Amino acid sequence: MGREQWKKVLVGSAGNMVEWFDWFVYASFATYFAGSFFPSDNPNAQLMNTAGIFAVGFFMRPVGGWLLGRVGDRKGRKAALTLTVTLMSASAILIAVAPTYAVAGYGGAAVLLIARLLQGLSVGGEYAASATYLTEASSPQKRGFASSFQYVSMTVGQIIGLGLQILLQRTMSDDALHSWGWRIPFIIGALGAAVIFYLRRNMLETDVYEESADADATVGGDDKGTLKALWAHKREAFLVIALTMGGTVAYYTYTTYLTKYLSNSAGLSKETATLVSFCALVVFACLQPLAGALSDRIGRRPLLITFAIGSTFLTVPIMTLLQHAGSFWPALGLSLLALVIVTGYTSINACVKAELFPTGIRALGVALPYAIGNALFGGTAEYVALWFKEAGIESGFYWYVAGCAAVSLIVYLTMRETRDIDLNQVKAAEGAAGDPVKQTV
Repeated sequence: MGREQWKKVLVGSAGNMVEWFDWFVYASFATYFAGSFFPSDNPNAQLMNTAGIFAVGFFMRPVGGWLLGRVGDRKGRKAALTLTVTLMSASAILIAVAPTYAVAGYGGAAVLLIARLLQGLSVGGEYAASATYLTEASSPQKRGFASSFQYVSMTVGQIIGLGLQILLQRTMSDDALHSWGWRIPFIIGALGAAVIFYLRRNMLETDVYEESADADATVGGDDKGTLKALWAHKREAFLVIALTMGGTVAYYTYTTYLTKYLSNSAGLSKETATLVSFCALVVFACLQPLAGALSDRIGRRPLLITFAIGSTFLTVPIMTLLQHAGSFWPALGLSLLALVIVTGYTSINACVKAELFPTGIRALGVALPYAIGNALFGGTAEYVALWFKEAGIESGFYWYVAGCAAVSLIVYLTMRETRDIDLNQVKAAEGAAGDPVKQTV
Protein backbone atom coordinates (compact mmCIF):
# COMPACT_ATOMS: atom_id res chain seq x y z
CA MET A 1 0.00 0.00 0.00
CA GLY A 2 1.12 3.56 -0.70
CA ARG A 3 1.83 6.23 1.89
CA GLU A 4 -1.56 7.90 1.45
CA GLN A 5 -3.38 4.58 1.85
CA TRP A 6 -1.43 3.83 5.02
CA LYS A 7 -2.36 7.26 6.39
CA LYS A 8 -6.04 6.57 5.79
CA VAL A 9 -5.80 3.16 7.43
CA LEU A 10 -3.92 4.46 10.47
CA VAL A 11 -6.22 7.43 11.09
CA GLY A 12 -9.31 5.26 10.67
CA SER A 13 -7.84 2.64 12.99
CA ALA A 14 -6.83 5.15 15.67
CA GLY A 15 -10.38 6.43 15.91
CA ASN A 16 -11.71 2.90 16.01
CA MET A 17 -9.31 2.13 18.86
CA VAL A 18 -10.68 4.94 21.06
CA GLU A 19 -14.28 4.04 20.19
CA TRP A 20 -13.78 0.46 21.32
CA PHE A 21 -11.73 1.44 24.36
CA ASP A 22 -14.76 3.36 25.60
CA TRP A 23 -17.10 0.52 24.63
CA PHE A 24 -15.11 -2.24 26.31
CA VAL A 25 -14.00 -0.54 29.54
CA TYR A 26 -17.63 -0.68 30.59
CA ALA A 27 -17.41 -4.47 30.50
CA SER A 28 -13.92 -4.79 31.98
CA PHE A 29 -14.63 -2.41 34.90
CA ALA A 30 -18.17 -3.66 35.54
CA THR A 31 -17.01 -5.80 38.48
CA TYR A 32 -15.88 -2.60 40.21
CA PHE A 33 -18.79 -0.24 39.59
CA ALA A 34 -21.70 -2.72 39.63
CA GLY A 35 -22.21 -2.23 43.38
CA SER A 36 -22.24 1.57 42.99
CA PHE A 37 -25.44 1.50 40.95
CA PHE A 38 -27.12 -1.78 41.94
CA PRO A 39 -26.79 -2.51 45.68
CA SER A 40 -27.28 -6.18 46.44
CA ASP A 41 -25.87 -8.98 48.56
CA ASN A 42 -25.53 -11.10 45.42
CA PRO A 43 -22.51 -10.12 43.25
CA ASN A 44 -23.84 -12.19 40.34
CA ALA A 45 -27.12 -10.25 40.44
CA GLN A 46 -25.18 -6.98 40.32
CA LEU A 47 -23.25 -8.19 37.29
CA MET A 48 -26.47 -9.30 35.61
CA ASN A 49 -27.90 -5.78 36.03
CA THR A 50 -24.81 -4.15 34.53
CA ALA A 51 -24.72 -6.81 31.79
CA GLY A 52 -28.37 -6.02 31.05
CA ILE A 53 -27.47 -2.36 30.47
CA PHE A 54 -24.48 -3.53 28.40
CA ALA A 55 -26.90 -5.52 26.24
CA VAL A 56 -29.28 -2.55 25.92
CA GLY A 57 -26.43 -0.64 24.29
CA PHE A 58 -26.34 -3.33 21.62
CA PHE A 59 -30.02 -2.90 20.88
CA MET A 60 -29.35 0.74 20.01
CA ARG A 61 -26.74 -0.35 17.51
CA PRO A 62 -29.29 -1.07 14.72
CA VAL A 63 -30.61 2.49 15.17
CA GLY A 64 -27.07 3.84 15.06
CA GLY A 65 -26.31 1.61 12.10
CA TRP A 66 -29.28 3.01 10.20
CA LEU A 67 -28.69 6.69 11.06
CA LEU A 68 -24.92 6.74 10.70
CA GLY A 69 -24.89 4.30 7.79
CA ARG A 70 -27.19 6.72 5.98
CA VAL A 71 -24.81 9.58 6.80
CA GLY A 72 -21.87 7.53 5.53
CA ASP A 73 -23.52 6.79 2.20
CA ARG A 74 -24.98 10.25 1.63
CA LYS A 75 -22.41 12.59 3.20
CA GLY A 76 -19.28 10.44 3.08
CA ARG A 77 -17.33 8.02 5.26
CA LYS A 78 -15.44 10.91 6.90
CA ALA A 79 -18.65 12.60 8.09
CA ALA A 80 -19.96 9.39 9.64
CA LEU A 81 -16.67 8.62 11.38
CA THR A 82 -16.49 12.12 12.86
CA LEU A 83 -20.05 11.90 14.19
CA THR A 84 -19.50 8.48 15.80
CA VAL A 85 -16.55 9.66 17.88
CA THR A 86 -18.50 12.73 19.02
CA LEU A 87 -21.28 10.54 20.40
CA MET A 88 -18.78 8.25 22.10
CA SER A 89 -17.06 11.15 23.83
CA ALA A 90 -20.38 12.37 25.22
CA SER A 91 -21.26 8.91 26.54
CA ALA A 92 -17.87 8.50 28.26
CA ILE A 93 -18.33 11.83 30.04
CA LEU A 94 -21.78 10.78 31.28
CA ILE A 95 -20.48 7.53 32.78
CA ALA A 96 -17.52 9.34 34.37
CA VAL A 97 -19.84 11.73 36.27
CA ALA A 98 -22.80 9.39 36.89
CA PRO A 99 -24.01 9.60 40.54
CA THR A 100 -24.00 6.44 42.64
CA TYR A 101 -27.02 4.76 44.22
CA ALA A 102 -26.10 6.32 47.58
CA VAL A 103 -26.34 9.81 46.07
CA ALA A 104 -29.24 9.58 43.60
CA GLY A 105 -30.82 6.15 44.04
CA TYR A 106 -31.52 4.55 40.69
CA GLY A 107 -30.94 7.93 39.02
CA GLY A 108 -27.31 6.92 38.60
CA ALA A 109 -28.37 3.74 36.83
CA ALA A 110 -30.57 5.88 34.56
CA VAL A 111 -27.55 8.02 33.61
CA LEU A 112 -25.62 4.82 32.97
CA LEU A 113 -28.42 3.60 30.71
CA ILE A 114 -28.50 6.85 28.71
CA ALA A 115 -24.74 6.70 28.26
CA ARG A 116 -24.94 3.13 26.97
CA LEU A 117 -27.68 4.13 24.55
CA LEU A 118 -25.40 6.84 23.14
CA GLN A 119 -22.55 4.33 22.94
CA GLY A 120 -24.84 1.96 21.09
CA LEU A 121 -25.69 4.66 18.56
CA SER A 122 -22.02 5.48 18.12
CA VAL A 123 -20.66 1.96 17.77
CA GLY A 124 -23.59 0.97 15.57
CA GLY A 125 -22.28 3.39 12.97
CA GLU A 126 -18.57 3.08 13.78
CA TYR A 127 -18.22 -0.55 12.77
CA ALA A 128 -19.69 -0.04 9.31
CA ALA A 129 -18.06 3.33 8.70
CA SER A 130 -14.62 2.01 9.61
CA ALA A 131 -15.13 -1.31 7.79
CA THR A 132 -16.20 0.55 4.66
CA TYR A 133 -13.45 3.16 4.98
CA LEU A 134 -10.64 0.65 5.53
CA THR A 135 -11.85 -1.60 2.70
CA GLU A 136 -12.22 1.26 0.21
CA ALA A 137 -8.95 2.95 1.26
CA SER A 138 -6.78 -0.06 0.44
CA SER A 139 -5.54 -1.48 -2.85
CA PRO A 140 -7.63 -4.37 -4.26
CA GLN A 141 -4.89 -6.91 -3.51
CA LYS A 142 -4.57 -5.77 0.13
CA ARG A 143 -8.18 -5.40 1.25
CA GLY A 144 -8.05 -8.33 3.66
CA PHE A 145 -4.81 -7.08 5.18
CA ALA A 146 -5.97 -3.44 5.47
CA SER A 147 -9.42 -4.21 6.85
CA SER A 148 -7.90 -6.52 9.48
CA PHE A 149 -6.70 -3.39 11.24
CA GLN A 150 -10.28 -2.81 12.31
CA TYR A 151 -10.02 -5.67 14.79
CA VAL A 152 -6.41 -4.75 15.53
CA SER A 153 -7.59 -1.32 16.64
CA MET A 154 -10.63 -2.75 18.43
CA THR A 155 -8.41 -5.18 20.31
CA VAL A 156 -5.75 -2.56 21.07
CA GLY A 157 -8.51 -0.41 22.56
CA GLN A 158 -9.43 -3.29 24.83
CA ILE A 159 -5.76 -4.01 25.62
CA ILE A 160 -5.28 -0.40 26.70
CA GLY A 161 -8.38 -0.70 28.87
CA LEU A 162 -7.13 -3.91 30.46
CA GLY A 163 -3.63 -2.45 30.83
CA LEU A 164 -5.11 0.52 32.61
CA GLN A 165 -7.11 -1.83 34.81
CA ILE A 166 -3.95 -3.76 35.73
CA LEU A 167 -2.17 -0.48 36.52
CA LEU A 168 -5.01 0.73 38.73
CA GLN A 169 -5.23 -2.65 40.46
CA ARG A 170 -1.55 -2.43 41.34
CA THR A 171 -1.52 1.23 42.40
CA MET A 172 -4.89 1.65 44.12
CA SER A 173 -6.59 -0.19 46.95
CA ASP A 174 -9.54 -2.42 46.15
CA ASP A 175 -11.83 -0.10 48.14
CA ALA A 176 -10.66 2.94 46.17
CA LEU A 177 -11.27 1.17 42.85
CA HIS A 178 -14.78 0.22 43.88
CA SER A 179 -15.45 3.69 45.27
CA TRP A 180 -14.16 6.07 42.57
CA GLY A 181 -11.19 4.59 40.69
CA TRP A 182 -13.42 2.96 38.09
CA ARG A 183 -14.27 6.46 36.77
CA ILE A 184 -10.69 7.08 35.58
CA PRO A 185 -10.87 5.05 32.33
CA PHE A 186 -14.03 6.86 31.25
CA ILE A 187 -12.37 10.24 31.77
CA ILE A 188 -9.40 9.04 29.69
CA GLY A 189 -11.77 7.75 27.03
CA ALA A 190 -13.52 11.11 26.75
CA LEU A 191 -10.19 12.92 26.33
CA GLY A 192 -9.00 10.39 23.75
CA ALA A 193 -12.21 10.81 21.76
CA ALA A 194 -11.65 14.57 21.65
CA VAL A 195 -8.20 14.02 20.10
CA ILE A 196 -9.60 11.61 17.51
CA PHE A 197 -12.35 14.10 16.66
CA TYR A 198 -9.65 16.54 15.58
CA LEU A 199 -7.83 13.90 13.53
CA ARG A 200 -10.99 12.75 11.78
CA ARG A 201 -11.98 16.29 10.89
CA ASN A 202 -8.80 16.39 8.79
CA MET A 203 -8.85 12.85 7.38
CA LEU A 204 -9.07 12.09 3.65
CA GLU A 205 -12.17 10.65 2.01
CA THR A 206 -11.78 7.35 0.12
CA ASP A 207 -11.18 7.51 -3.64
CA VAL A 208 -13.91 4.94 -4.29
CA TYR A 209 -16.54 7.11 -2.61
CA GLU A 210 -15.35 10.36 -4.20
CA GLU A 211 -15.24 8.87 -7.68
CA SER A 212 -18.69 7.39 -7.19
CA ALA A 213 -20.10 10.74 -6.06
CA ASP A 214 -18.38 12.67 -8.86
CA ALA A 215 -19.67 10.32 -11.53
CA ASP A 216 -23.13 10.12 -9.89
CA ALA A 217 -23.03 6.41 -10.73
CA THR A 218 -24.28 5.13 -7.41
CA VAL A 219 -27.61 3.80 -6.37
CA GLY A 220 -29.22 6.83 -7.76
CA GLY A 221 -29.70 10.28 -6.21
CA ASP A 222 -32.02 10.36 -3.23
CA ASP A 223 -31.95 6.56 -2.82
CA LYS A 224 -28.35 6.54 -1.59
CA GLY A 225 -28.14 5.21 1.95
CA THR A 226 -31.87 4.50 2.22
CA LEU A 227 -33.78 1.44 3.40
CA LYS A 228 -35.35 1.27 -0.06
CA ALA A 229 -31.92 0.89 -1.64
CA LEU A 230 -30.90 -1.62 1.03
CA TRP A 231 -33.99 -3.72 0.37
CA ALA A 232 -32.81 -4.11 -3.22
CA HIS A 233 -29.85 -5.97 -1.67
CA LYS A 234 -31.82 -7.87 0.95
CA ARG A 235 -30.06 -11.15 0.16
CA GLU A 236 -26.71 -9.64 1.10
CA ALA A 237 -28.24 -8.01 4.18
CA PHE A 238 -29.55 -11.32 5.53
CA LEU A 239 -26.23 -12.90 4.66
CA VAL A 240 -24.43 -10.36 6.87
CA ILE A 241 -26.70 -11.22 9.82
CA ALA A 242 -26.17 -14.94 9.37
CA LEU A 243 -22.40 -14.84 8.94
CA THR A 244 -22.14 -12.48 11.95
CA MET A 245 -24.05 -14.77 14.31
CA GLY A 246 -21.38 -17.30 15.23
CA GLY A 247 -18.46 -14.89 15.04
CA THR A 248 -19.87 -12.22 17.31
CA VAL A 249 -20.94 -14.69 20.02
CA ALA A 250 -17.52 -16.32 20.04
CA TYR A 251 -15.71 -12.98 19.99
CA TYR A 252 -17.56 -11.51 22.95
CA THR A 253 -17.28 -14.77 24.86
CA TYR A 254 -13.49 -14.83 24.64
CA THR A 255 -12.92 -11.08 25.03
CA THR A 256 -15.37 -9.06 27.12
CA TYR A 257 -16.79 -12.01 29.08
CA LEU A 258 -13.52 -13.91 29.53
CA THR A 259 -12.23 -11.88 32.48
CA LYS A 260 -15.49 -12.31 34.40
CA TYR A 261 -15.62 -16.02 33.55
CA LEU A 262 -12.10 -16.64 34.81
CA SER A 263 -12.86 -14.71 37.98
CA ASN A 264 -16.38 -15.95 38.79
CA SER A 265 -16.34 -19.48 37.40
CA ALA A 266 -12.69 -20.58 37.20
CA GLY A 267 -11.81 -19.16 40.61
CA LEU A 268 -8.90 -16.99 39.49
CA SER A 269 -8.33 -13.67 41.25
CA LYS A 270 -9.49 -10.53 39.44
CA GLU A 271 -5.86 -9.52 38.95
CA THR A 272 -4.86 -12.89 37.42
CA ALA A 273 -7.97 -13.02 35.24
CA THR A 274 -7.26 -9.52 33.92
CA LEU A 275 -3.63 -10.42 33.18
CA VAL A 276 -4.69 -13.56 31.26
CA SER A 277 -7.07 -11.51 29.11
CA PHE A 278 -4.44 -8.83 28.54
CA CYS A 279 -1.73 -11.25 27.37
CA ALA A 280 -4.13 -13.24 25.19
CA LEU A 281 -5.42 -10.11 23.48
CA VAL A 282 -1.90 -8.86 22.70
CA VAL A 283 -1.25 -12.07 20.73
CA PHE A 284 -4.74 -11.88 19.20
CA ALA A 285 -4.11 -8.36 17.88
CA CYS A 286 -0.84 -9.45 16.25
CA LEU A 287 -2.61 -12.33 14.47
CA GLN A 288 -5.16 -10.16 12.67
CA PRO A 289 -2.95 -8.70 9.89
CA LEU A 290 -1.34 -12.09 9.29
CA ALA A 291 -4.71 -13.76 8.80
CA GLY A 292 -5.99 -10.82 6.74
CA ALA A 293 -2.97 -11.07 4.43
CA LEU A 294 -3.53 -14.83 4.15
CA SER A 295 -7.10 -14.21 3.00
CA ASP A 296 -5.76 -11.99 0.20
CA ARG A 297 -3.88 -15.04 -1.07
CA ILE A 298 -6.29 -17.95 -0.50
CA GLY A 299 -9.67 -16.23 -0.18
CA ARG A 300 -12.04 -15.30 2.65
CA ARG A 301 -14.13 -18.48 2.83
CA PRO A 302 -11.33 -20.87 3.93
CA LEU A 303 -10.67 -18.72 7.02
CA LEU A 304 -14.36 -18.36 7.86
CA ILE A 305 -14.95 -22.10 7.49
CA THR A 306 -11.93 -22.90 9.67
CA PHE A 307 -13.23 -20.59 12.38
CA ALA A 308 -16.71 -22.09 12.29
CA ILE A 309 -15.50 -25.70 12.43
CA GLY A 310 -13.14 -24.93 15.30
CA SER A 311 -15.74 -22.98 17.25
CA THR A 312 -18.43 -25.59 16.70
CA PHE A 313 -16.41 -28.55 17.91
CA LEU A 314 -13.93 -27.01 20.36
CA THR A 315 -15.96 -24.46 22.31
CA VAL A 316 -17.37 -26.95 24.82
CA PRO A 317 -14.01 -28.59 25.67
CA ILE A 318 -12.18 -25.24 25.81
CA MET A 319 -14.74 -23.63 28.14
CA THR A 320 -14.90 -26.76 30.30
CA LEU A 321 -11.12 -26.87 30.67
CA LEU A 322 -10.98 -23.14 31.34
CA GLN A 323 -13.36 -23.60 34.25
CA HIS A 324 -10.81 -25.92 35.86
CA ALA A 325 -7.65 -24.13 34.69
CA GLY A 326 -6.77 -23.04 38.21
CA SER A 327 -3.75 -20.85 37.40
CA PHE A 328 -2.33 -18.32 34.95
CA TRP A 329 -0.54 -20.51 32.36
CA PRO A 330 -3.26 -23.09 31.68
CA ALA A 331 -5.84 -20.30 31.46
CA LEU A 332 -3.64 -18.33 29.06
CA GLY A 333 -2.97 -21.34 26.82
CA LEU A 334 -6.66 -22.17 26.50
CA SER A 335 -7.60 -18.53 25.93
CA LEU A 336 -5.02 -18.26 23.15
CA LEU A 337 -6.34 -21.41 21.48
CA ALA A 338 -9.85 -19.95 21.50
CA LEU A 339 -8.71 -16.60 20.10
CA VAL A 340 -6.64 -18.24 17.34
CA ILE A 341 -9.84 -19.95 16.23
CA VAL A 342 -11.84 -16.71 16.41
CA THR A 343 -9.20 -14.95 14.27
CA GLY A 344 -10.58 -16.76 11.23
CA TYR A 345 -13.68 -14.58 11.60
CA THR A 346 -12.43 -11.33 13.10
CA SER A 347 -9.54 -10.72 10.70
CA ILE A 348 -11.68 -10.57 7.56
CA ASN A 349 -15.33 -10.12 8.45
CA ALA A 350 -15.15 -6.35 7.83
CA CYS A 351 -14.00 -6.63 4.22
CA VAL A 352 -16.27 -9.60 3.48
CA LYS A 353 -19.33 -7.57 4.43
CA ALA A 354 -18.16 -4.42 2.64
CA GLU A 355 -17.41 -6.42 -0.51
CA LEU A 356 -21.03 -7.56 -0.71
CA PHE A 357 -22.53 -4.11 -1.39
CA PRO A 358 -22.22 -1.33 -4.01
CA THR A 359 -20.76 2.04 -3.02
CA GLY A 360 -23.98 3.98 -2.58
CA ILE A 361 -25.40 1.52 -0.05
CA ARG A 362 -22.19 0.00 1.35
CA ALA A 363 -22.09 1.80 4.72
CA LEU A 364 -25.76 1.17 5.50
CA GLY A 365 -25.59 -2.33 4.01
CA VAL A 366 -22.85 -3.27 6.46
CA ALA A 367 -24.11 -1.20 9.41
CA LEU A 368 -27.74 -2.19 9.87
CA PRO A 369 -27.59 -5.98 9.30
CA TYR A 370 -24.39 -6.28 11.35
CA ALA A 371 -25.88 -4.22 14.18
CA ILE A 372 -28.99 -6.41 14.19
CA GLY A 373 -26.84 -9.53 14.35
CA ASN A 374 -24.81 -8.06 17.19
CA ALA A 375 -27.88 -6.96 19.11
CA LEU A 376 -29.38 -10.44 18.91
CA PHE A 377 -26.24 -12.46 19.59
CA GLY A 378 -23.13 -10.46 20.53
CA GLY A 379 -24.72 -8.02 22.95
CA THR A 380 -26.64 -10.72 24.76
CA ALA A 381 -23.76 -13.23 25.01
CA GLU A 382 -22.61 -12.09 28.43
CA TYR A 383 -26.15 -11.89 29.79
CA VAL A 384 -26.97 -15.36 28.44
CA ALA A 385 -23.79 -16.72 30.03
CA LEU A 386 -24.68 -15.24 33.42
CA TRP A 387 -28.27 -16.50 33.08
CA PHE A 388 -27.06 -20.06 32.55
CA LYS A 389 -24.72 -19.67 35.54
CA GLU A 390 -27.50 -18.32 37.76
CA ALA A 391 -29.73 -21.24 36.68
CA GLY A 392 -27.03 -23.71 37.71
CA ILE A 393 -26.42 -25.04 34.19
CA GLU A 394 -23.41 -23.00 33.12
CA SER A 395 -22.34 -25.61 30.56
CA GLY A 396 -25.50 -24.80 28.61
CA PHE A 397 -23.83 -21.58 27.50
CA TYR A 398 -20.93 -23.50 25.97
CA TRP A 399 -23.37 -25.42 23.77
CA TYR A 400 -25.14 -22.16 22.87
CA VAL A 401 -21.88 -20.66 21.54
CA ALA A 402 -21.11 -23.86 19.61
CA GLY A 403 -24.63 -23.91 18.15
CA CYS A 404 -24.37 -20.32 16.88
CA ALA A 405 -21.07 -21.19 15.20
CA ALA A 406 -22.68 -24.23 13.58
CA VAL A 407 -25.37 -22.03 12.00
CA SER A 408 -22.72 -19.68 10.60
CA LEU A 409 -20.76 -22.67 9.29
CA ILE A 410 -23.68 -23.55 7.02
CA VAL A 411 -23.63 -19.97 5.71
CA TYR A 412 -19.87 -19.99 5.08
CA LEU A 413 -20.11 -23.28 3.19
CA THR A 414 -22.81 -21.96 0.85
CA MET A 415 -21.81 -18.30 0.34
CA ARG A 416 -19.76 -16.99 -2.59
CA GLU A 417 -16.11 -16.00 -2.38
CA THR A 418 -15.73 -12.19 -2.22
CA ARG A 419 -11.95 -11.72 -2.47
CA ASP A 420 -11.87 -11.03 -6.21
CA ILE A 421 -14.74 -8.54 -6.32
CA ASP A 422 -13.59 -5.27 -7.90
CA LEU A 423 -15.14 -2.37 -5.97
CA ASN A 424 -14.80 -0.10 -9.00
CA GLN A 425 -16.71 -2.58 -11.17
CA VAL A 426 -19.35 -2.84 -8.48
CA LYS A 427 -19.57 0.96 -8.49
CA ALA A 428 -19.93 1.09 -12.25
CA ALA A 429 -22.56 -1.64 -12.34
CA GLU A 430 -24.57 -0.68 -9.30
CA GLY A 431 -26.95 1.55 -11.21
CA ALA A 432 -28.14 -1.46 -13.16
CA ALA A 433 -30.54 -4.06 -11.91
CA GLY A 434 -29.13 -7.25 -10.57
CA ASP A 435 -26.87 -8.59 -7.89
CA PRO A 436 -23.47 -6.85 -7.92
CA VAL A 437 -21.88 -9.84 -6.28
CA LYS A 438 -23.04 -12.14 -9.05
CA GLN A 439 -21.97 -9.62 -11.70
CA THR A 440 -18.39 -9.43 -10.50
CA VAL A 441 -17.59 -12.90 -9.14
